[in-house]
Amino acid sequence: MRRLMIVIALVGFLAVPAVASAQDLTLKRVMLSSGGLGYFEYEASVDGEAKLALTVPLDQVDDVLKSLVVYDDKGNVGGLSLPGREPLKQLFKDLPFDQTALESPAALLAALKGAEISVGGSSAMTGRIASVEEDSAVIGPDGKTAGKRTRVTLLTDRGLQQFVLEDAENLQFTDPALREKVGQALNDLQNNRAKDARTLSLAVRGEGKRTVRVAYIVAVPVWKASYRLTLPPDASTPRASLQGWATIENMSGRDWKDVELTLASGRPVAFHQALYEAYYAHRPEIPVEVGGRLMPTVDRGSVAAEAAPPPPAAPAPSLRLQAPKAATATPRMAVAADQLEATEAATQVMFTFPRPVSVTNGNTLSIPILDREIAAQRVALYQPETAARNPLAAVRFTNDGETGLPPGILTLYQRGKANEVAYAGDARLSAMPVGETRLLPYALDEKITIERDTAQTDRLASGSIVNGVLRYSRIARQTTTYRTRGPARETRDLIVTERRLPGWTLAKPEPKGVEISEGNYRLLFKLAGGEQTQVFDVVQEQTQQQDLRLVDGPADQIKVFASAPAFDATTRAALTKILQLQQAVSDAQRQLTQVEAQQQQVVQEQARVRANLGSVPANSDLQRRYLGMLDKQENDLEALTKQHTEAQKAVDAAREALRSYVAKLG
Repeated sequence: MRRLMIVIALVGFLAVPAVASAQDLTLKRVMLSSGGLGYFEYEASVDGEAKLALTVPLDQVDDVLKSLVVYDDKGNVGGLSLPGREPLKQLFKDLPFDQTALESPAALLAALKGAEISVGGSSAMTGRIASVEEDSAVIGPDGKTAGKRTRVTLLTDRGLQQFVLEDAENLQFTDPALREKVGQALNDLQNNRAKDARTLSLAVRGEGKRTVRVAYIVAVPVWKASYRLTLPPDASTPRASLQGWATIENMSGRDWKDVELTLASGRPVAFHQALYEAYYAHRPEIPVEVGGRLMPTVDRGSVAAEAAPPPPAAPAPSLRLQAPKAATATPRMAVAADQLEATEAATQVMFTFPRPVSVTNGNTLSIPILDREIAAQRVALYQPETAARNPLAAVRFTNDGETGLPPGILTLYQRGKANEVAYAGDARLSAMPVGETRLLPYALDEKITIERDTAQTDRLASGSIVNGVLRYSRIARQTTTYRTRGPARETRDLIVTERRLPGWTLAKPEPKGVEISEGNYRLLFKLAGGEQTQVFDVVQEQTQQQDLRLVDGPADQIKVFASAPAFDATTRAALTKILQLQQAVSDAQRQLTQVEAQQQQVVQEQARVRANLGSVPANSDLQRRYLGMLDKQENDLEALTKQHTEAQKAVDAAREALRSYVAKLG
């Protein structure tokens, strides 16, 4: 009790000004988006000017500052204020003590050494704080430990005097300004107790009684949709019962009591920005220019040195600040309908609940959003990458309702002939706009077996000669054969997914009625009941156009084309003629090559004879023999030169005949 009296005395006569209490806002509407955002709308009834208080979690302050909007039809907004991110740090920044100094009177006195205090009681004194020391445990008269005691030393007019803090009846600072600072610090501690929340103060101006609405958008847990599809006993029935449920969590930091709840399914573009953080523009630091020490050098002769002028100082960088743009106001919320209302917007589907909803903070709620009949057909879906031998039991259903369906997991039930219900499997439903159809596999259908084989072929399709070029087309074909055996006593609709080859076309079956999904063909085949094996072929083709220059084209390739049944008789005859002309060119070229080889042989022999001629005695028989050989070789070269000329003419004539003939084609 005495310690409490001391603390009160420290700030005992500090007058704390009265603060007008702000009016709290009441949560009325919540809209949760599957994109992880929540719209929260509050209301308050005001008369004239008013201050509205709104407490939000600390991690939501950025989003509130980004998106807060006020709807006041008869007034306007005066402004919004809230404490900083670290309010106490800023508050104690200008005080002569820190926050830990307020943990005890001893800590406060130790932090304010030199301050003058007045002590009342039996040992009354006034002086400046010199030291604050804690004594060891003291043994009382009864022999029991009396606890630790704090001894304070003051510098008074009579010198250093001490007193025990725990025995003091009254203690106060003599400086009114210091007393006010201590009192203000205690008041700030009281106002900023919440570490993880901030209270926003919103001023509104206007006249008369009216309702003010305040709304903002913050991050929330994604609400999840889940479905229950119950299949009828008769597999031929084209309808099934579909129920949809939504699972939501209240992690907003406050209870939802009788709020109007709307769920929105969509993927809006959303950003986060740290608006609650303090940012400062960076300025480059310019060093202070300090003159260096002068050190004259020794004069070593008449040497003139001219210092270069210093470079001009760089201009100081300019600082340009731009005010942020005003946030765009969010549209007003729609009024709840008398019954569950599902509406289709441009980019999302919204579900509004007919009655107010209450969810305690931290709790989870699951509520129905859909209950109706839907078009459904049972099929077998073959996906070779999922199961190579058996297809999957699947449901093909169409959204024939008035609104789209959000994505979610789907649980399937099978109703029997005696109205009993059995679990059939689970499936995944992607976002489903109105009018679209989905295939939902939920189990393996082991009553159907499938063998799959793939083969590729390539054949020549057609060709024609245009401007001396053979333009022909080849057709590459991939054939996938499915050998299926269905149930003995049931018929099945089998949907086969076949990878769609880029740049290829579907040749078999007819493309009419075939669906394409995510790069795959969906092909429907009817399986008749019984044990017989049915065979289905899926053929994809690609036509490749190629050109071949006939003047210098490979003879072996032209020979193949000359006998190709895909070409007409005229084209084959022309190619045969080209082969003959190419053969004539080849024969003429071969003759020319032989003559050139003979010329080369004679030239080499001449070189050998000339080399030997230089090493034999003059006017010798051997010299005369070598000279005779050279004379004969010169005659041979002259004859070969004439032959070469004739052979070259023959080659040129054969080539010209080939070019002329090819040029006339096409």
